[in-house]
Amino acid sequence: MFRKYPQSHDSPNSYLRPHNVARALVRVKPLRWDLGLATVAQDYANQLAAGPCSLEHSSGPYGENLAMGSGDMSAAQAVAMWMDEKSYYDYYSNSCHGSACGHYTQVVWRGSARLGCGKGMCANGASIIVCNYDPAGNYIGTKPY
Repeated sequence: MFRKYPQSHDSPNSYLRPHNVARALVRVKPLRWDLGLATVAQDYANQLAAGPCSLEHSSGPYGENLAMGSGDMSAAQAVAMWMDEKSYYDYYSNSCHGSACGHYTQVVWRGSARLGCGKGMCANGASIIVCNYDPAGNYIGTKPY
């Protein structure tokens, strides 16, 4: 059994604030909260949590970041995990060195304007966070900012 939230119990600002702090560091406009994106994200987080409790990207039209943690992971913890990838991103070569960095580049993607996130709780106590970005980012060969 898992806890199913109609919307993430983290406030929209708990997701927006760390995203927009990261975006400000690279002089990218702040994201705005989008209830439609949040609903899609929440529905998908609930679906992932109800299944085998694993991370698998959807085939939806939005940019998407996923995070999983033991216990009740906060929005800030999820965004911090994605931001940790910044150290692997080289702006000049527009590539990742040593590890993946696509979560970071989606957070700071200049073209993304709207954000919506949701959280699902798995039977084993793990939490899954899904954030959707519109328009999507991470186009191969294009710098994020």
